[in-house]
Amino acid sequence: MVEEADFSQLSFEEALRRLETIVGRLESGDAALDEAIGLYAQGDKLRAQCEARLAAAQARIEKISVGGDGRPAGTMPFDVD
Repeated sequence: MVEEADFSQLSFEEALRRLETIVGRLESGDAALDEAIGLYAQGDKLRAQCEARLAAAQARIEKISVGGDGRPAGTMPFDVD
């Protein structure tokens, strides 16, 4: 497993794969209590990183605004509903 300090260096996909591995390990019930606590803490940090990356990606998405004539008139930030 990657050291916690290295989590920020992972791509979204790598972080998500590691999170899925941790969830699988925890769900299996094979981890000892101390290991499970450590895995949970790592998983929480990976989850937060994935959420932050998704939020950043969503903030970069723009939608095209249409003028009165029906033609594209520019872009505006994506609305988060």
